[in-house]
Amino acid sequence: MKRILFTGCLMISSLAAFTQQPLKDSFYMLTPVEIKGIRANENAPFTKTNITGAELKKNNLGQDIPFLLNQVPSVVINSDAGNGIGYTGIRIRGTDASRTNVTLNGIPYNDAESQGTFFVDLPDFASSAGSIQIQRGVGTSSNGAGAFGSSINISTNEVNKEPYAEINNAYGSFNSVKNTIKAGTGLQNRLLSEVRLSRISSDGFIDRASSKLRSIYFTTAYIAPKASIRLNVFSGKEKTYQAWNGISEADLKAGNRSVNYSGTEKPGEPYDNEVDNYLQTHYQFFYNQQAGKYISLSTAFYLTKGEGYYEQYKADRSYAEYNMPDAAGPNGPITETDLVRQLWLDNDYFGTVFSANYKKDKTQATLGGALTRYNGNHFGKVIWAAQGLTSINKWYDLDARKDDLNMYLKQQTTVAANWHLFYDLQYRYVDYAIGGFRNNPSLKVNSQYHFFNPKAGVSFTRNGWKGFLSYAVANKEPVRDDFEAGNSQQPKPERLHDIELGIERRQAKHSWAATLYYMNYKDQLVLTGQINDVGAYTRTNIPNSYRAGIELQGEYRASSKFSLTGNITLSQNKVKDFTEYIDDYDNGGQKTNIFAEADIAYSPAVTGAAILSYKPVSKLELSLFNKYVSSQYLDNTSNKSRMLDAFFVQDFKASYTVKYKWLKEVNFIAQVNNLLNTKYEPNGYTFSYIYGGETTTENYYFPMAGVNFMLGVNVKL
Repeated sequence: MKRILFTGCLMISSLAAFTQQPLKDSFYMLTPVEIKGIRANENAPFTKTNITGAELKKNNLGQDIPFLLNQVPSVVINSDAGNGIGYTGIRIRGTDASRTNVTLNGIPYNDAESQGTFFVDLPDFASSAGSIQIQRGVGTSSNGAGAFGSSINISTNEVNKEPYAEINNAYGSFNSVKNTIKAGTGLQNRLLSEVRLSRISSDGFIDRASSKLRSIYFTTAYIAPKASIRLNVFSGKEKTYQAWNGISEADLKAGNRSVNYSGTEKPGEPYDNEVDNYLQTHYQFFYNQQAGKYISLSTAFYLTKGEGYYEQYKADRSYAEYNMPDAAGPNGPITETDLVRQLWLDNDYFGTVFSANYKKDKTQATLGGALTRYNGNHFGKVIWAAQGLTSINKWYDLDARKDDLNMYLKQQTTVAANWHLFYDLQYRYVDYAIGGFRNNPSLKVNSQYHFFNPKAGVSFTRNGWKGFLSYAVANKEPVRDDFEAGNSQQPKPERLHDIELGIERRQAKHSWAATLYYMNYKDQLVLTGQINDVGAYTRTNIPNSYRAGIELQGEYRASSKFSLTGNITLSQNKVKDFTEYIDDYDNGGQKTNIFAEADIAYSPAVTGAAILSYKPVSKLELSLFNKYVSSQYLDNTSNKSRMLDAFFVQDFKASYTVKYKWLKEVNFIAQVNNLLNTKYEPNGYTFSYIYGGETTTENYYFPMAGVNFMLGVNVKL
């Protein structure tokens, strides 16, 4: 699975958070109590965007959740298959998935070891989401992996009071199909139940980058005036043909944008089962209690079970490499063979999250925390060998355990007319034990971390104006692959100091906002080209680096028919005193280059988005989505030969809604993505080496599809 390898368009108003009335946070008040503790409310001094379930529904045609967040400020998305179905990625202010804290109903979702987020394991989860909050910067205290630059909080626990049934279908380019059936009883005698079945499939833009995704979601709840209980069970099954190698610069220049190297070690036709195959099931139980006039209590227990593998055809591999005896041949032992291997991950992630919320007059306070454990088993199987299997034993079988405890106390108080003070104090303890690595089974790791993450700020609201200033500290432990550096190169934890200053102005027809941010990193872990004890490239702590920028947002409603929203981020992202390591095949070892200051990889200086919406009649809405991302570097050297080019992409969507007799609503959607057929690559990687007295750089890219379409019909009964 890519999760093992990891560390190596929503039509929303960008100003959704400030189209509400001043001093009233209807979005927050409707939020289920179990996630109020980790979300930032209206007057919290943090940078955030709130998205409702209705906004998600408008644009959900089967693409992964990152593609539904494309219009959020400072966001850059990518897709291995090139069309947003299958493995996708998201960066927020240049922060990647391993530094973005993701929670589902307040329960941690990030993989405990890689700390990455694999939305492919949540097929069509947007169809069950009632709201999403994206926090940029450190944000408020959350559960699970520390938010080290951004967080995404998804809730499915909103209450649908009325019975409903929906059938949603979509079809589009690359034989992409989405089928969804949803139904709910509504709130009947304090009871409710809902169920969703989803199926998504696509051939993908990249050759053989097919996806077969299945999911089920079920919830049932009992809701009394002062207490509630809820059980959620949801599961996602994904089978995707691997497309994570990217394409070479030579193929890109030759116009071979859809070539896929996966499976090509097999002679003749590519191996047809070079797939990632994973099943993930979530069990969540919630209990909420109103304990008096001012106090509410919330607790949840959860279990996330994951099991699966990725399969590969490997040519000319030695039996010894896989701990197997040589095969017997007519002329003596056979030491090498073609083979098919599977790399497995079987894991359980379970724990409890809890909070006590106090609200009286001018004060809101939350005391909360979480206690979690992760048990992961990594093992490998050889399932076929051309010269015969000489053993059926696992060639590696390694366990890992991670315990995570956090406690936080946060309080917001109105201290004077329109002035609000906020503080948030979090303690986090991590105990991580690794019983060896596939390429270094004798290296054992047992590390403990104690983190203190304080946050404080002040906000001001009056007559449509809002301003805030905050300071926050975040600490983060290394990911699994970082520890494989060896005993002499063990990584240090990372630390982030984040200062945010924002101002907003809301009026009936137009709104605007500006946020200044400065994020200073200590010991940030980045790839430098340095080789670890087993010859693999490892991330290295960089003493000093920073991100600084301004996020501007605006909205203008000329009439009930016409609206324009947009955002732009201007930023500077720098690493100081950076040392690059380059393999020297002529003389052995590695050579180094030192940079006093350079740009941080995958951090464009400019990102922007805009949505132009027009309703010629009440039933028809036309929308033009625009996205711009400036050039970005593939490594931390600011070398222009290792760049992703800037790109500008437009999507167009038409939505027509009718009501007919017993049908509550029928919605027809036609969407054209990449309207201008732009050839662009939002993601890639690079490496360099010295050979024959020359330095050679190899760049690989992940191209996106040209012009493509999706058609959808959503029926609500």
